[in-house]
Amino acid sequence: MSAHDQGLYIRALKTTPVTIKYGHFLTQSVPMYLSGVTPRKKVWVDKTEEKGSDVNLASHLLRDAFLKQFEVAVIVSNDSDLAEPVRIVAQELKFPVGIINPHQYHSKELQRYATFVKRIRQGHLLASQFPPTVQDAKGTFSKPSGW
Repeated sequence: MSAHDQGLYIRALKTTPVTIKYGHFLTQSVPMYLSGVTPRKKVWVDKTEEKGSDVNLASHLLRDAFLKQFEVAVIVSNDSDLAEPVRIVAQELKFPVGIINPHQYHSKELQRYATFVKRIRQGHLLASQFPPTVQDAKGTFSKPSGW
């Protein structure tokens, strides 16, 4: 997704009651070997990683569970890093936690602790899209064709 498209998506999300919590991106140069080259050759590659989203999600899941702010939690992810907070909420705090994601295969770690696991089907994704045009305080804007 381009930065422009992501900006439009965030703008559309802000027209809903969803609360947005941001992570951040970290770019660093790392040495890596070129594949299939003899003799081996090391090059420097700029590697960008998203940081903080899984920790933010886990922190809010745990806080909301301790404060009893939900009856059932549903996480849209396949990130096994979330297994321990899911375990704590489901087993120790006794709140159901569901995992849904669009992938065919689910994380075994998340499956171990989640109360339920479901796959988001393509038809459900298509039915859950924003309309072709969205209006906010700044005006009307259109969803990109690539969505």
